[in-house]
Amino acid sequence: MLLQSAKLIGAGLSTIGLTGAGVGIGVVFAALIMGIARNPNQFKKMFTYAILGFALTEAIALFALMMSFLILFAF
Repeated sequence: MLLQSAKLIGAGLSTIGLTGAGVGIGVVFAALIMGIARNPNQFKKMFTYAILGFALTEAIALFALMMSFLILFAF
């Protein structure tokens, strides 16, 4: 009983990283929109950097989700 509750609490706490990743993705695309509004000629270059930032931020979210599943199903 105690082990099961500890697993559920640990899995829940490990998903906190998902909220940070959501905020990070919002910041990346907000910066993209502001940058395009200031200099529309650099759209292609800024979009490439935004997609790179999105991918790296999403990788952190996937790591947090993976840790949550490992806690739930591997122990």
